[in-house]
Amino acid sequence: MELNKLTIKQAHQGLIKKEYSAFELAEAALTQIRKHDQLNAYLTITDELALNQARKVDKKIANQEEIGLLAGIPVSVKDAILVEGIKCTGGSKILENYIAPYDATVIKRLKKADAVIVGKTNLDEFTMGGSGENSAFGPTKNPHDLARVPGGSSSGSAAAVATDSCVYSLGSDTGGSIRQPASFCGVVGLSPSYGRVSRYGLMAHASSLDQIGPLTKTVEDAKLVFEAIQGKDDKDSTSIDKEYEVQNTSYELRDTKIGVPKEYFVGGIDSQVEKLVRKAIAQYEKMGAQIVEVSLPHTEYAVPCYYIIGPAEISANLARYDGIKYGLSEKADNLLQGYLRTRQKGFGYEVQRRIMMGTYVLSAGYYDAYYLKAQKVRTLIKQDFVKAFEKVDVLMTPVASTPAFKLGEKMDDPIEMYLADIYTIPAKLAGLPAISIPCGQIGKLPVGLQIIGNQFEDEQALQVGQVYENLS
Repeated sequence: MELNKLTIKQAHQGLIKKEYSAFELAEAALTQIRKHDQLNAYLTITDELALNQARKVDKKIANQEEIGLLAGIPVSVKDAILVEGIKCTGGSKILENYIAPYDATVIKRLKKADAVIVGKTNLDEFTMGGSGENSAFGPTKNPHDLARVPGGSSSGSAAAVATDSCVYSLGSDTGGSIRQPASFCGVVGLSPSYGRVSRYGLMAHASSLDQIGPLTKTVEDAKLVFEAIQGKDDKDSTSIDKEYEVQNTSYELRDTKIGVPKEYFVGGIDSQVEKLVRKAIAQYEKMGAQIVEVSLPHTEYAVPCYYIIGPAEISANLARYDGIKYGLSEKADNLLQGYLRTRQKGFGYEVQRRIMMGTYVLSAGYYDAYYLKAQKVRTLIKQDFVKAFEKVDVLMTPVASTPAFKLGEKMDDPIEMYLADIYTIPAKLAGLPAISIPCGQIGKLPVGLQIIGNQFEDEQALQVGQVYENLS
């Protein structure tokens, strides 16, 4: 039995039947991490923490104590989410030696569930990027083709799940940072509704967009992880108090209306990607779902809107990295010089670019022309979704217009890189749940189908995704 290939439920069943120990599961994951070292998926491997957590679970099993579904199951964590006592770099030189002083709320919840944390995964610096190439510690590579990107910013998390070096991983999604790497690496990725999962302990990128979510091998696993980490948190005022809805095991697609936005199938999409996504939607129709064409007319403004609002929030959030409170601190003759030297040496080019864009759109004379206008456009994009969900239950679209592109292919053209998120950004601006599930391959490169749910209806999006997974 290859322990590292198990899903959460399979691993749990084996543990309670005593077919293997949590310690053996952890060792299998740690061995697999080192076997795939060439991917650069992990920044920190937490052997000692993982094995101690595994021993604790084995002791509970030996004492015939009941254990939960996540107990003893190896998980990796994106290196922008704090795990107490473990290095947390955010993929940046400015935090190269920063040790997290506390646990993020999601980590507290996983520890309470007796999860086994095997390492911290690589990412685009401060979660800014759609390719996995912007890390200060080198790019992550796609496990299906080492010459290609794994997607970003949760690049290491997606690559780790795809290579079975953990059973599941936690990532974060601001504009597509869970779903796009999930699509490129052929795994499942859930970006929850804004507010369903606490952001406390996640390094802030854009506070009105960031959400932590799972990357998993199956939709069923994504459900289990989401159930464990979701819920109201007093330390995050944007988190909502919504009870998790236990799912109906006999979900009927006959009652489901699936919307297909016509604006998502236009020029620019790879013909083979479109073919695979349409084939998946046709499968739903065969199973009894009703397919309805809908319109989201303001979709074309989503990317420019996002790249005004996102950088504006970045310029405020990253002001804390000043070389005084924590992280890198460059010597200087005066305070301003200290700020400038620290940030010049500590921040990569993409982070610097977005800080400057954000500072510009918030500056006197430009605030109304850019930031205020972008917020009005965001409202129009949200209204498009509200109207669409009056007619349908979920929406189905591609995750990305192409499969994984080659390393370095878009690095010299930031606009082309930003356009890679064209299908994932609109749902984020509207605060909606969206999941990427594998729906086929072009050669050896995976393609993802995106299922977008109505606000706070994460459970339904997951349930619709699981129907397709069960079919295949």
